Amino acid sequence: MSLAKYKFEGSEMNQKLLMGHPSGLFVLFFTEMWERFSYYGMRALLVLFLTSAILDGGWAWTREEALGLYGTYTMLVYFSPILGGLIADKFMGYRKAVALGALIMTLGHASMAMDTPWGLYLGIAFLVAGNGLFKPNITSIINGVYINAQDKKDGAFTIFYMGVNAGAFLGIMLCGYIGETVGWHWGFGLAGIFMFLGMLQFWFAQGIFGNVGLAPSETLDLSDAVENSDASGTKEVSNKVQRDRYTVVGILAVFTVFFWAAFEQAGGSMTIFAADYTNRVLEGDSALMFRIANTLLTIVPLIIITYVLLQLFRITFKKYALSNTFLGISFAIIWVIVVWMLYTQFNEESTEIPASWFGILNSFYIIAFAPLFSKIWESKYNPPATVKFGIGLILLGLGFGILAYGSASIPPGAQTASVSIIWLILAYLLHTLGELSLSPVGLSYVSKLVPATKIGMMFGLWYIAIGLGNKAAGSMGGMIDSITAEYSMSTFFLIFTIVPILAGLIVMALTPVVKKLMHGVK
Repeated sequence: MSLAKYKFEGSEMNQKLLMGHPSGLFVLFFTEMWERFSYYGMRALLVLFLTSAILDGGWAWTREEALGLYGTYTMLVYFSPILGGLIADKFMGYRKAVALGALIMTLGHASMAMDTPWGLYLGIAFLVAGNGLFKPNITSIINGVYINAQDKKDGAFTIFYMGVNAGAFLGIMLCGYIGETVGWHWGFGLAGIFMFLGMLQFWFAQGIFGNVGLAPSETLDLSDAVENSDASGTKEVSNKVQRDRYTVVGILAVFTVFFWAAFEQAGGSMTIFAADYTNRVLEGDSALMFRIANTLLTIVPLIIITYVLLQLFRITFKKYALSNTFLGISFAIIWVIVVWMLYTQFNEESTEIPASWFGILNSFYIIAFAPLFSKIWESKYNPPATVKFGIGLILLGLGFGILAYGSASIPPGAQTASVSIIWLILAYLLHTLGELSLSPVGLSYVSKLVPATKIGMMFGLWYIAIGLGNKAAGSMGGMIDSITAEYSMSTFFLIFTIVPILAGLIVMALTPVVKKLMHGVK
């Protein structure tokens, strides 16, 4: 279908396209990128910091205690959006909620940088509260822009998801490296700088969205437009049809819990596996090969993201110069830190891969494969939602199957081992392909199935499902010591192999039922 047939909401500037989508999508892309830098930078360090010895600057918590706090934190991060979505829907509007949330998260990172126990807990509270305002409402702005271009949504959310993971990539890499080599709280505080710059970048470019995302008291025409439309942009349908569509959201949410309960082992048990059971010390040719590969792994995605930034500048700089200036400053700082990090690594005699480094593989793979998935979802090969979810869950299970195989040599009860890094590299690849099949697609289908006037609240409810998965991930990951002591590390990972694969097969079998309940939404 020709792009001329699509109508994107927002200002005249927003009609100027980049990669086939309105330029405002990329303002949100970079805003979300810095928020994810914040979250994943924190996530990469939290368990490592809590379990590190006091002499190394940590708190010397047990793995079970650390993973318990990790699970609670990540659960609350995804629970708070329900309140943030309601506040934005009824009072504040999506744009003000996003900006205020970013400011509160900036204060959270500043608190954590103080290197005190109260600073850590206060910082976590601020991060949870700020995320509640930020998370559901930035996706609600996307929904507003694409309310009359539903067929472009899957592709739009996949591109947006590339921004999510660009931030995760940079946050894990830079906060992880600085936290593990310079000091934990330097790593915690670094993200606050970019969160603040991201807030300014968004605030001074928000005019590009026109009426989209304003508070109810600030606009009438947009609320009038959505009041009489359902999630697919047509006139209001019967209550029974909408109830059926809510049922579909509920079904997809259940399988979302299963997915994240396994996937979020990345910040918990998989990080412990990387730290204590993987051979991360490289010397000689192996060290040189890693340094070269890591340089390419770092520089190439950063060049790609910088290219997207320059294309956005080309379209929007004349009208939104201040916003683009803050965005340019943030990228200049990133490039300086990256060059310093790579220079330092090349001048070391041997290389010890930071345990947090493996987390960037997920983000790298997403940056590499997101454009391909976006094209597939917009092509004739686009499968139904339940098939996408099934593929995602099965790929996730297969990734854990690789870890189960790779850890087969670790004896029961072992606290350390030295297995090859290849198993984690392959596992993250399959996990990422699974994530691309499920996570951005889930956001897209919520926006299609839910009435526009309820979208902020429903995104909040969707994130509650993700939060439940995150809490389950922390609780299940905390059993790593007891399961490996009684059985083996391989058995521990086999649990996360079997359950997602079974869930994937079940959700695919539900395809005919779900298709009927969608009542024409594709």
